[in-house]
Amino acid sequence: MKQNIAQIALVVDDYDEAIEFYTQKLRFTLVEDTVLSPTKRWVLVAPPGSTGCRLLLAKAVDELQKSRVGNQTGGRVFLFLHTDDFWRDYKQLVENQIVFVRDPTKEAYGTVAVFEDLYGNLWDLIGPG
Repeated sequence: MKQNIAQIALVVDDYDEAIEFYTQKLRFTLVEDTVLSPTKRWVLVAPPGSTGCRLLLAKAVDELQKSRVGNQTGGRVFLFLHTDDFWRDYKQLVENQIVFVRDPTKEAYGTVAVFEDLYGNLWDLIGPG
């Protein structure tokens, strides 16, 4: 048997705002944007060069979902973005005004820094070195 995680749903306030952030600030690729109904879209984004898991940008539709936007994991790092060149991508994110809440540090598994997405979800940027 072979299985893999294809998508992870990320609850967002607004489709277009989230697409702009992920494609312009993080340089992700817009993989799909399909209208399913007047209020629902199937929106997938992925890091450049990625062939693995994608983010499904899912618009919050009720008060419970809206309360989770930006805090899907109770303040813990939620997503992990691996890169082949940490310093290249770190500098690009800083230039794109991404907010880093933890400066780069060397760990046993590589160099890591923590940044926020547009809603405050925490991400690790991890690379060799």
